[in-house]
Amino acid sequence: MPRYRLDIEYDGSAFAGWQRQAGQRSVQEAIEDAIKAFSGDEVSIRGAGRTDAGVHASGQVAHVDLARDWPADRVRDALNAHLGLANDAVAILAARKVADEFDARFSAMARHYLYRIINRRARLALEAKRAWWVPKRLDAAAMHEAAQHLVGRHDFTTFRSAHCQANSPLRTLDRLDVTRDGDVIEIRASARSFLHNQVRSMTGTLKRVGEGGWTPPDVKEALEAADRSRCGPVAPPDGLYLVKVDYPAEN
Repeated sequence: MPRYRLDIEYDGSAFAGWQRQAGQRSVQEAIEDAIKAFSGDEVSIRGAGRTDAGVHASGQVAHVDLARDWPADRVRDALNAHLGLANDAVAILAARKVADEFDARFSAMARHYLYRIINRRARLALEAKRAWWVPKRLDAAAMHEAAQHLVGRHDFTTFRSAHCQANSPLRTLDRLDVTRDGDVIEIRASARSFLHNQVRSMTGTLKRVGEGGWTPPDVKEALEAADRSRCGPVAPPDGLYLVKVDYPAEN
């Protein structure tokens, strides 16, 4: 059975998250339904990141095994046609044949997330559900300074959801940068893997620094406490995007 890698974009606003779940529409279900409508195959696809309800993606990756050896462009175009007919806000950016050893989740070497904050007095119209609106002026430089205390290998219990199923809270955060361009603040995070709600938890804590309620050393102390109660408020899902997944060159 040929294996295909799918590069995927979606607006997560109308979905209960990536992973299939009973009684709620998920991104995984939308794509699997499109695959069945196109090929007749009943499959279970595996994604690189299990994004939560309301979280978006411009660079999600999944793999699927199909019974027939279809041209990759045919797979892309047919899936997009059926996703459009179902009115699902999902697009297959590319499809390509890959080796049987390729696994969208376990072959990944790094995952890159973007969190967008619109920092202005006026409410959002065009970007509602696609960014976090924060009307109070934020100090992005202080947020960036605080973020550097989180870079490296740490016990991220403070920034881990109580429902996280990971075996260990230890993670290596390769990058956490905060930049401002006009009213837009971008937080970019990179790591091999993240804990459940880790990026949103870190973002909410950095926002507290930006408002002046915390100092950068306060973030370091919260991290070292390894105590979930020391985390700032969890940022909403609206502004979070899975933007890229890295794989070995041969894949």
